[in-house]
Amino acid sequence: MFEWSPSRSLLATLRRYQWLNGKKGLFPVLFRKWLALEHRFWQAITGADIPLGTRIAGGLLLPHPNGIVIHPAATIGPNCLIFQQVTLGTTEDGGVPTVGGHVDIGAGAKILGNVRLENHSKVGANAVVMIDVPEGFTAVGVPAALLPKRERRPSAVTASGGLSSAPPRATPPRRH
Repeated sequence: MFEWSPSRSLLATLRRYQWLNGKKGLFPVLFRKWLALEHRFWQAITGADIPLGTRIAGGLLLPHPNGIVIHPAATIGPNCLIFQQVTLGTTEDGGVPTVGGHVDIGAGAKILGNVRLENHSKVGANAVVMIDVPEGFTAVGVPAALLPKRERRPSAVTASGGLSSAPPRATPPRRH
Protein backbone atom coordinates (compact mmCIF):
# COMPACT_ATOMS: atom_id res chain seq x y z
CA MET A 1 0.00 0.00 0.00
CA PHE A 2 1.31 3.43 -0.93
CA GLU A 3 1.40 6.14 1.71
CA TRP A 4 1.99 9.76 0.68
CA SER A 5 4.97 10.78 2.80
CA PRO A 6 7.33 12.99 0.78
CA SER A 7 9.93 13.39 3.53
CA ARG A 8 10.22 9.62 4.01
CA SER A 9 10.44 9.11 0.25
CA LEU A 10 13.19 11.73 0.03
CA LEU A 11 15.22 10.02 2.76
CA ALA A 12 14.51 6.56 1.31
CA THR A 13 15.97 7.52 -2.10
CA LEU A 14 18.99 8.99 -0.33
CA ARG A 15 19.56 5.79 1.65
CA ARG A 16 19.11 3.51 -1.36
CA TYR A 17 21.52 5.66 -3.40
CA GLN A 18 24.13 5.55 -0.64
CA TRP A 19 23.70 1.79 -0.26
CA LEU A 20 24.39 1.31 -3.99
CA ASN A 21 27.28 3.76 -4.02
CA GLY A 22 30.54 1.92 -4.64
CA LYS A 23 28.86 -1.22 -5.97
CA LYS A 24 30.08 -2.25 -9.43
CA GLY A 25 28.15 -3.50 -12.40
CA LEU A 26 25.61 -2.24 -14.89
CA PHE A 27 22.54 -2.55 -12.63
CA PRO A 28 23.95 -0.47 -9.71
CA VAL A 29 25.15 2.24 -12.13
CA LEU A 30 21.79 2.49 -13.89
CA PHE A 31 19.79 2.26 -10.66
CA ARG A 32 21.93 5.02 -9.06
CA LYS A 33 21.09 7.27 -12.01
CA TRP A 34 17.39 6.46 -11.57
CA LEU A 35 17.62 7.14 -7.82
CA ALA A 36 19.36 10.47 -8.46
CA LEU A 37 16.41 11.51 -10.66
CA GLU A 38 13.92 10.24 -8.08
CA HIS A 39 15.79 12.16 -5.36
CA ARG A 40 15.56 15.34 -7.46
CA PHE A 41 11.81 14.76 -7.81
CA TRP A 42 11.32 14.41 -4.04
CA GLN A 43 13.52 17.46 -3.41
CA ALA A 44 11.24 19.48 -5.70
CA ILE A 45 8.09 18.13 -4.01
CA THR A 46 9.36 18.75 -0.47
CA GLY A 47 11.30 21.93 -1.15
CA ALA A 48 14.24 20.47 0.77
CA ASP A 49 17.86 20.58 -0.36
CA ILE A 50 19.56 17.48 1.04
CA PRO A 51 22.42 16.30 -1.21
CA LEU A 52 22.84 12.61 -1.95
CA GLY A 53 26.24 12.49 -0.21
CA THR A 54 25.06 13.87 3.13
CA ARG A 55 25.93 11.65 6.12
CA ILE A 56 22.67 11.03 7.98
CA ALA A 57 22.26 8.30 10.60
CA GLY A 58 18.96 6.42 10.96
CA GLY A 59 15.79 7.74 12.49
CA LEU A 60 15.81 11.30 11.09
CA LEU A 61 12.35 12.89 11.21
CA LEU A 62 11.36 15.75 8.92
CA PRO A 63 7.69 16.45 9.75
CA HIS A 64 7.58 19.51 7.45
CA PRO A 65 10.57 19.26 5.10
CA ASN A 66 9.97 22.46 3.13
CA GLY A 67 12.91 24.83 3.08
CA ILE A 68 15.39 22.53 4.81
CA VAL A 69 18.93 23.08 3.50
CA ILE A 70 21.77 20.78 4.57
CA HIS A 71 25.38 21.24 3.51
CA PRO A 72 26.79 18.11 1.80
CA ALA A 73 29.62 17.81 4.36
CA ALA A 74 27.35 18.17 7.42
CA THR A 75 26.84 15.13 9.64
CA ILE A 76 23.55 14.26 11.38
CA GLY A 77 23.38 11.67 14.16
CA PRO A 78 20.63 9.13 14.89
CA ASN A 79 17.04 9.93 15.83
CA CYS A 80 17.09 13.68 15.18
CA LEU A 81 14.08 15.91 14.59
CA ILE A 82 14.42 18.80 12.12
CA PHE A 83 11.54 21.17 11.43
CA GLN A 84 10.90 23.39 8.39
CA GLN A 85 13.18 26.16 7.11
CA VAL A 86 16.27 24.86 8.96
CA THR A 87 19.72 25.49 7.50
CA LEU A 88 22.83 23.49 8.36
CA GLY A 89 25.46 25.47 6.53
CA THR A 90 28.95 26.79 6.33
CA THR A 91 30.56 30.14 7.09
CA GLU A 92 33.55 31.91 5.58
CA ASP A 93 35.94 29.67 7.55
CA GLY A 94 34.58 26.64 5.69
CA GLY A 95 33.52 24.60 8.74
CA VAL A 96 30.25 22.67 8.72
CA PRO A 97 27.95 21.59 11.57
CA THR A 98 28.01 18.22 13.26
CA VAL A 99 24.73 17.18 14.84
CA GLY A 100 24.81 14.48 17.53
CA GLY A 101 22.09 11.96 18.31
CA HIS A 102 18.59 12.74 19.57
CA VAL A 103 18.86 16.45 18.73
CA ASP A 104 15.74 18.56 18.13
CA ILE A 105 16.08 21.58 15.83
CA GLY A 106 13.17 24.06 15.80
CA ALA A 107 11.62 25.74 12.77
CA GLY A 108 13.70 28.38 11.02
CA ALA A 109 16.89 27.67 12.97
CA LYS A 110 20.24 28.32 11.32
CA ILE A 111 23.26 26.29 12.44
CA LEU A 112 26.30 27.78 10.77
CA GLY A 113 30.00 26.97 10.69
CA ASN A 114 32.14 24.49 12.56
CA VAL A 115 29.53 23.92 15.28
CA ARG A 116 28.86 20.77 17.28
CA LEU A 117 25.39 20.03 18.66
CA GLU A 118 26.01 17.34 21.27
CA ASN A 119 23.61 14.45 21.97
CA HIS A 120 20.22 15.34 23.46
CA SER A 121 20.63 19.07 22.82
CA LYS A 122 17.93 21.34 21.39
CA VAL A 123 17.83 24.41 19.19
CA GLY A 124 14.90 26.80 19.52
CA ALA A 125 12.88 28.15 16.62
CA ASN A 126 14.62 30.86 14.57
CA ALA A 127 17.85 30.60 16.59
CA VAL A 128 21.12 31.40 14.84
CA VAL A 129 23.67 29.00 16.32
CA MET A 130 27.37 29.67 15.81
CA ILE A 131 28.56 28.13 19.10
CA ASP A 132 28.80 24.54 20.33
CA VAL A 133 25.76 23.29 22.25
CA PRO A 134 26.71 20.86 25.07
CA GLU A 135 24.71 17.73 25.82
CA GLY A 136 21.29 18.47 27.28
CA PHE A 137 21.45 22.25 26.69
CA THR A 138 19.11 24.37 24.55
CA ALA A 139 20.27 27.15 22.21
CA VAL A 140 17.84 30.05 21.72
CA GLY A 141 17.94 33.55 20.26
CA VAL A 142 19.89 35.57 17.71
CA PRO A 143 22.78 35.07 18.25
CA ALA A 144 22.11 31.91 20.20
CA ALA A 145 22.57 31.77 23.95
CA LEU A 146 22.55 28.56 25.97
CA LEU A 147 19.85 27.58 28.44
CA PRO A 148 20.90 24.97 31.00
CA LYS A 149 19.29 21.58 31.38
CA ARG A 150 15.86 21.65 32.97
CA GLU A 151 15.50 19.81 36.23
CA ARG A 152 12.72 17.28 36.21
CA ARG A 153 9.98 18.04 38.68
CA PRO A 154 8.66 15.23 40.85
CA SER A 155 5.51 13.70 39.46
CA ALA A 156 2.17 14.34 41.10
CA VAL A 157 -0.92 12.14 41.07
CA THR A 158 -3.79 13.63 39.07
CA ALA A 159 -7.45 13.51 40.02
CA SER A 160 -7.92 10.55 37.69
CA GLY A 161 -5.15 8.63 39.46
CA GLY A 162 -2.56 9.02 36.67
CA LEU A 163 0.84 10.61 36.98
CA SER A 164 1.50 14.17 35.92
CA SER A 165 4.90 15.84 35.52
CA ALA A 166 3.35 19.23 36.26
CA PRO A 167 3.18 20.39 39.87
CA PRO A 168 -0.30 20.27 41.42
CA ARG A 169 -2.24 23.49 41.00
CA ALA A 170 -3.77 25.24 43.97
CA THR A 171 -7.56 25.14 43.95
CA PRO A 172 -9.14 28.56 43.61
CA PRO A 173 -11.10 29.83 46.60
CA ARG A 174 -14.85 29.19 46.52
CA ARG A 175 -17.30 32.04 46.37
CA HIS A 176 -20.26 31.99 48.71
